[in-house]
Amino acid sequence: MKEWWRGGVIYQVYPRSFQDSNGDGVGDLPGIIERLDHIASLGVDCIWLSPITKSPQADMGYDVSDYKDVDPLFGSLQDFDLLIKSAHALGLKVIMDQVVSHSSDRHPWFQESSFNRTNPKADWYVWADPHPDGSPPNNWLSVFGGSAWEWHTGRKQYYLHNFLTSQPDLNFHNPEVQDAVLDTMRFWLERGLDGFRLDTVNYYFHDDQLRSNPPLPRDKDDTLKVNPYDMQSHQFSKSQPENIDWLKRVRKLLDEYPNATSVGEVGDDERGVELMSAYTAGSDMLHMCYSFDFLSPKFTAAHFRGKLETFFSSGEGWPCWSFSNHDVIRHMTRWAPHSVSPADLARQAAALVLTMRGSVCLYQGEELGLPETDIAFEELTDPRGIRFWPGDKGRDGCRTPMPWEAGPPPNGFTTGKPWLPIKHTQSALNVEGQNEDPGSTLSYYRELLAWRRSQPALQTGGIEFFDTPEPVLAYRRSAGNKDLICVFNLSPDARHITLSGVDGTPLEPVSNNATFIDEHLSLGPNGFAIVEVPAGESSVSV
Repeated sequence: MKEWWRGGVIYQVYPRSFQDSNGDGVGDLPGIIERLDHIASLGVDCIWLSPITKSPQADMGYDVSDYKDVDPLFGSLQDFDLLIKSAHALGLKVIMDQVVSHSSDRHPWFQESSFNRTNPKADWYVWADPHPDGSPPNNWLSVFGGSAWEWHTGRKQYYLHNFLTSQPDLNFHNPEVQDAVLDTMRFWLERGLDGFRLDTVNYYFHDDQLRSNPPLPRDKDDTLKVNPYDMQSHQFSKSQPENIDWLKRVRKLLDEYPNATSVGEVGDDERGVELMSAYTAGSDMLHMCYSFDFLSPKFTAAHFRGKLETFFSSGEGWPCWSFSNHDVIRHMTRWAPHSVSPADLARQAAALVLTMRGSVCLYQGEELGLPETDIAFEELTDPRGIRFWPGDKGRDGCRTPMPWEAGPPPNGFTTGKPWLPIKHTQSALNVEGQNEDPGSTLSYYRELLAWRRSQPALQTGGIEFFDTPEPVLAYRRSAGNKDLICVFNLSPDARHITLSGVDGTPLEPVSNNATFIDEHLSLGPNGFAIVEVPAGESSVSV
């Protein structure tokens, strides 16, 4: 299967919240196996597992203490092997989070590195002497608040942590660290894994001179950020040029395993799309990358068009677009101000992300139209939310468990008390109820994904934008002798569009709130139309 990932659809499973098999309130690998039929029924190509490796769970698995074992919270290596076998039998590939920009402070590597300054792993993490006054070596800040430097009394030095103090950063300037990380990747590939989602892929390298970051330019009327991290331009603490050669080493390893793939997470608000392109440019780099550009509250035609055009104008790389994941407010809540009907917004978001040029990642529950869960402070588990409440309520609201069965919470997720609550709004959107409703959001996702699979233009074809004013986004997807004209009204008000040279009608059932008469297309609130036309014979105006 040549380049199955190019134009493929990945379904993100957050294991803690997918399905609990043993009643402890936390999802696990046997639970995922139990629900594989649901994932397969959607028509996706691949599953991405958020972290399942051993961890103290200070950051829900993104603090790894053993890279070569499954955390008992989720099961065992045998459960992992069965999951791979079961998924492959259903035609699903499996990738998993590889969290190697940092480890847990309980990892044996860090335990040895922190013992003294002369041990074999002394340089495996980023250590630095204090200034003469005892202050940290520079002004770098942690994503989770405060300085990115933590004092270690044993070594009488600071160590770097871009996230929690219990998540020390590995030193990728050391070739031994690179070799060790590649060895952990090979361990999972040998067990049949189909690739990796590389967490914080632009955080691997830091400036070896430890230069301080400059401030972000700020207008006089700008309010201060909730998190001071967002006030710096992170020119030296991440996204360093040395990363390119390292990612080539990762790709070289993956090329040893036919059909293995990689998706890099680029966390850089200033250079997101540019780094995505650089990290996927050519056959010796990563296969795909995504950034947070479409994981924000921005919902305009100019924003979507600008990011896509910037990416494809700068090289031959390949993106993987997503609208929701485990780190951001669900798009059904973020973009609600631009709609009057949740059902129409859910359909529009699905059609938009699944007709853009690139691969796609769908987050569990997206197919149900789940909005963000309203979490009270006393229910929080996320360290970010606890630190920055109430200005930033953290990530728990997008991580609440899947509602599977009809009835009251926990809706078949567990026989115990779920680790995060399932509340009424999410409970009402359960899988069982939507399975029985041909007009549900879940049914729409299945229809749309099945149709998309039959459209070469949407998998690998080109994209060309039409010049339309806000709030209309319109583009052509092309492959062979057939084009697809995709027109979206990104607003809660009706819009009227002229489609010149179009001899056809909006395709059913993939269009929504659309009426087409004599070249005049009327789109209701969050309406959209996808029209099939001969190649090159159409234009769009408003």
